[in-house]
Amino acid sequence: MESRPLRYFVAVAEELNFARAAERLGISPPPLSRAIRQLETELGVTLFERTTHSVALTPAGEVLLAEARIALDALEAAGHRARRAAAPAGGLVLAVKADGDAGLLEPVLERYAADPAAVPVTVRLCAWQESPRLLRRGEADVALVHEPFDRTGLDSETLAVEPRVAALASNDPLAARDRLAHEDLGLRPGELHRFLDGKQSKGRDLAQLLTLVALGEVISLLPASVADRYPRPGVVYRPVDDAPPAVVAIAWPQQSRSRATAALVRAAVAVSEGACGQPRGAHGQAGVPGQAEGAREQPQHEEAPFARP
Repeated sequence: MESRPLRYFVAVAEELNFARAAERLGISPPPLSRAIRQLETELGVTLFERTTHSVALTPAGEVLLAEARIALDALEAAGHRARRAAAPAGGLVLAVKADGDAGLLEPVLERYAADPAAVPVTVRLCAWQESPRLLRRGEADVALVHEPFDRTGLDSETLAVEPRVAALASNDPLAARDRLAHEDLGLRPGELHRFLDGKQSKGRDLAQLLTLVALGEVISLLPASVADRYPRPGVVYRPVDDAPPAVVAIAWPQQSRSRATAALVRAAVAVSEGACGQPRGAHGQAGVPGQAEGAREQPQHEEAPFARP
């Protein structure tokens, strides 16, 4: 199976409209339709239910969509890693959301720098939930992530579990209370923010969010470490007893056999254990990559460490 018909299929599956998918791909609808028909013939299954007014995925199409995205990400990752391997300067790329590291980033990098397997680290700041995609595409080697996240193709270790607090305007009536419950905030299950003007935006960073809190435009559930690190006039933080905890993990591609990546994960786990006073390994999702089978025998990371020998 070639990558081009898979890309065509994913475009149609995401748009559920052949004309829009063709425009997105920069081709005309007839060759796109023919390519999808040929793919269905090769696979011996129907991928789309088509009518004159709608396009819908079949069960077989749903399965192929999930697998095709993984396959296409892997191809893109191979290209990124090959280009990085050819670059003159080596090193790791660590993806993290700004202000989303629970105060771990600096101590982790400091501890990692002392490891004999350490290489230069480039910190790539990214948007919320963007880092898992960067790992799968080969644009980052390791990432600090907030759970839950898409674990497809990734391993991880939990680093920090902390309670959440409500960030409120200082003149909000709820600010007069010492402790709050989730229902006091008017949040639906799974919600972390309630924009009182009803105009929620996913693009705001922490500084912008806290400005809106101070203005009384939003109520937000944030990790407790934010209250310690970002005191702000006009904003008060109150414990929320029944809020789900904030969980920070370190993640890396499952196929990684990089000693440098393993050293960075070990440094993160060691910093976490020192901060918490207890081992974190029991809470992780997988072993540190340096402890994986054959990992310690592999050469030090040189920009494209992920292919198995």
